[in-house]
Amino acid sequence: MRKLLLFILFVSFCSSIHAQKYSKEVLDSMFTLAVTTKEKLAAPKFIKIMAVGDIMMGTNFPKDSYLPPEGKGPFDDIQEVLLKADILFGNLEGTLTDTGENAKRCSDPSKCYSFRSPERYGDYLAAAGFDVMSIANNHIGDFGKIGIENTSKTLEKHNIAYAGVFAKPFDTFERNGIKYGFCAFAPNKDCLKIHNLSNAKKIVTELKQKVDIVIVSFHGGAEGHEHTHVPRKTERFYGEDRGDVYRFAHTMIDAGADIILGHGPHVSRAFEVYKNKFIAYSLGNFCTYSRFNLNGIKGYAPIAEIEIDLTGNFIKGKLHSAKQIDEVYPFIDDNKGALKEIKQLTAQDFPESRLIFDDDGSFIQQKK
Repeated sequence: MRKLLLFILFVSFCSSIHAQKYSKEVLDSMFTLAVTTKEKLAAPKFIKIMAVGDIMMGTNFPKDSYLPPEGKGPFDDIQEVLLKADILFGNLEGTLTDTGENAKRCSDPSKCYSFRSPERYGDYLAAAGFDVMSIANNHIGDFGKIGIENTSKTLEKHNIAYAGVFAKPFDTFERNGIKYGFCAFAPNKDCLKIHNLSNAKKIVTELKQKVDIVIVSFHGGAEGHEHTHVPRKTERFYGEDRGDVYRFAHTMIDAGADIILGHGPHVSRAFEVYKNKFIAYSLGNFCTYSRFNLNGIKGYAPIAEIEIDLTGNFIKGKLHSAKQIDEVYPFIDDNKGALKEIKQLTAQDFPESRLIFDDDGSFIQQKK
């Protein structure tokens, strides 16, 4: 239909030129109208953002046996779902570097959880279609400054936007004529701080003035089976201040963010819609080969598919339930464990959002 309308417009334009002579100003105006109409016809009516949680595709520290055998790709079994995205997001839980020494103090390297994925693994991210990634987390500094630099270079090589460290507090990119801004925060030493709300607000406000859609990511909250709920207060874990993720998310939306994507607890948490903007409080583990505890709900690997309009407002969503088990990359879970978990948590933690989930994972906001 779009092509037909454009063709009719073009024919009419050409016919008018042959029919009579026009001034240069009129011809310029008609040409501008044709170009503007073409752009409007080509513009999407909505954006499909897909988001996943922690990604660590394998590490050669402290030994090569923590890398998967060659052959199967990390995203092969869920590739069909990921390729439906207009924008695909994930949290890179570790580094992509071929050099660098472990920056953590560990008397026993086998008990030291530092993640160093080979730079060639960036090919997997590109093939899966990742557009933007957070590097704001507790593992980006595992191999010091060189690890951060090589990770950055690898993502840039594959045209994957990223942010979250002091050298890269935000990023902007364009897809299908839409300009996006991205920023990411965490409580960790190498990252932009989730606690510094004034700085985070400043970044989001400035991004909103430059782009169409602002995406914000955070790595925060306590970890594990006992911390699936969003407590609406500061969370402490292992003596660390892991942030008040509820306050952070709402503050970022108030500042101009259009979608908030959380990770960090290694379990799924609830969804919320606040002021017509979507929030995922934790997307859990997604593609974490070895070195991760994937027992029970920690093995759920949700894929959030979110449709927003061109002003960033939530339209509808779909939750694709994937799953991991030890040393097996994510695959579709026929039992839909992630869907059941997030549906229940959302009803308990954010009943005011009025999100209604269908059995196939689709969800909408019930009208008042």
